[in-house]
Amino acid sequence: MPAIAAHEYSPWDFWREASVDDREAQLALQRALVDGHPDHELGDECYISGLASIDNDSLRLGDRTYVAAGAYLTGDLVTGADCSVNPYTVIRGRVSMGEGVRIGAHTSILGFNHSMESGTPVFRQPLTSKGIVIGDDVWIGSHVVILDGVRVGSHAVLAASAVVTKDVPEGAVVGGNPARFIRWRVEPDDTGIAPDAAAGAAARATDDTPPVEEEVDAPALGLLPALAGGHPGHALSDPGTAAEAHATEAGPEPEAEPEPRAEPELDAEPEPDAEPEPDVEPAARRFLPATAPTLMTPDPATAHHADGLAERVASFAAQAKAEASAVLQRAWREDLGLFADKPGVAPTVRAQGDAIEISDLLRDSAPAQATAAAQIRRLQEWQDAATGGVAPLGADGHPQAGLGFSHPDVAYHVLSVGYALDLLGSSFAAPLTWVTAATPDRVVAFCESLPWATDAWGAGHHIDGFGTAILWTKRAGHAIAPGVEEALFGWLLLHTDPHTGMWGSPAADGDLLPVVNGFYRASRGTFAQFGVPLPRPERVIDTVLRHARSPRWFAPGARNACNVLDVAHPLWLTRGTGYRGDEVRALAARLLSDALQTWVPGAGFSFREPSPAARGLAETEPGLQGTEMWLAILWYLADLAGVADALGYRPRGVHRPEAALTLP
Repeated sequence: MPAIAAHEYSPWDFWREASVDDREAQLALQRALVDGHPDHELGDECYISGLASIDNDSLRLGDRTYVAAGAYLTGDLVTGADCSVNPYTVIRGRVSMGEGVRIGAHTSILGFNHSMESGTPVFRQPLTSKGIVIGDDVWIGSHVVILDGVRVGSHAVLAASAVVTKDVPEGAVVGGNPARFIRWRVEPDDTGIAPDAAAGAAARATDDTPPVEEEVDAPALGLLPALAGGHPGHALSDPGTAAEAHATEAGPEPEAEPEPRAEPELDAEPEPDAEPEPDVEPAARRFLPATAPTLMTPDPATAHHADGLAERVASFAAQAKAEASAVLQRAWREDLGLFADKPGVAPTVRAQGDAIEISDLLRDSAPAQATAAAQIRRLQEWQDAATGGVAPLGADGHPQAGLGFSHPDVAYHVLSVGYALDLLGSSFAAPLTWVTAATPDRVVAFCESLPWATDAWGAGHHIDGFGTAILWTKRAGHAIAPGVEEALFGWLLLHTDPHTGMWGSPAADGDLLPVVNGFYRASRGTFAQFGVPLPRPERVIDTVLRHARSPRWFAPGARNACNVLDVAHPLWLTRGTGYRGDEVRALAARLLSDALQTWVPGAGFSFREPSPAARGLAETEPGLQGTEMWLAILWYLADLAGVADALGYRPRGVHRPEAALTLP
């Protein structure tokens, strides 16, 4: 039995070392493969082993692309130049890849899937295909599996035996089952944070484990009761945590989270296949990026986001308005006469506000489940007569006793209850002592006491609450000590970071999320709410666009309402500068296009984008909070993208774009 030629399994030097007869045989094999197949096209100096199985519907290989023995190719495959398919690699379904992609042996790239509806045997079910897209200069190790729908960014490395189920950011090294971020191969530049911190921020792009929230600095909150005029005779026993604070605006009701998985080891590197190519310029040198990789940078696939965007926005708005009554009824607890966020959970104060805001946006009226007068009366009755605060509901359905404005829910209810009453044509019945008892010195001490260094979001949360309390106090005509507003705005102006345009410090790993989210909350309740210009708007835009590159928070399936709102609102607030306007519009159009697809008929929006990886999590179930927030987000994104008129609504409550009151 004749020996198998070495080039069948290691074809990298074929065109330099092969005999004339072998070259002619290879060209004849390629002609036979292409003849009669108009959708087959092979570049110059390609090599296809006679021991490979080529059964493609369409096949386009770039120059100097090699397919080794044992490879199995089906479906629609397009590659750029200088790609290599090692022995026993399987590429099936709809797959496209750029230039310089190296694929290790025994790897499977599967751009198709089976449906698996119950009641029908799998072998009778149809195939589905989302397709796989792989960028330039990607190294894929041996025994890797890439599943349908995945996009792999340029310059990425997929470690040996990785099972890739989610998109891989540009320049990232991932490994494990399921594949998770290990480190950068090509570090992002222009991020404003150290490479190690950028790696930490990206680590969750392919990790379904929820981040652990840091606790609010309890000593820093110690001055809050003094400014808040805490409940007489009661000490604040629990100042709250960052996780609790985020639950008011940034997250749904607390649920049990899955156990974290161990990070893959750094030695889970791809197994290199010997492919010496002394005459070929290394792909890594040809494809290094000139600018920082970003999930939001327009690419050839981005154009479809803008195509017909206004029509899709109008279609969504019509559907949402037609289904608004069903969305509200789904959350109504007839037995208690209250709204819950979603079926199966207890009613909350916030749910009443969310229902009123949704009804105002989509129905131009109060929710039909109760009269406006009854809803006003209930919200006003929940106010503490001594402080004016509204505490969270206890197990008995009544506000909990002894909680002052330093409690995160009480602080947020200044927004949700105050704006709900405003939309119903009413207001708080009792004065808010958070403001009426304030003095300039106490305002400064309050600002200084907040945990800007450890929890910028929590700090911004309380600034938002206090600023909104000023709004309702001024509207009601209650006395405010001279200099209180000046002390608040003066402190914020003097403490703005000249580099970020924001307040506070990034997380310990350098993540910008707490800074950007804290900026949204603090600026919403002050500069935006009172029509005061921001001090450093261009730095704000730079910071937000850097943050929006983070795959940890903005990869498809990782986004939630809080994080997208906290990007959209600052960009809208600073839009008048025109600075980096094209990038802002492109980002807004992409986020808007993706968000439009997540409405659940008759149920609304979930807080977190639904995705296969997040299936079953409580935050991916539609509810009033997610619906109210995403409806507002869509308006901001649509306005930035120039298609807001197609929505036919404009937020008038917590997320209103206009100033609610102008300061003299």
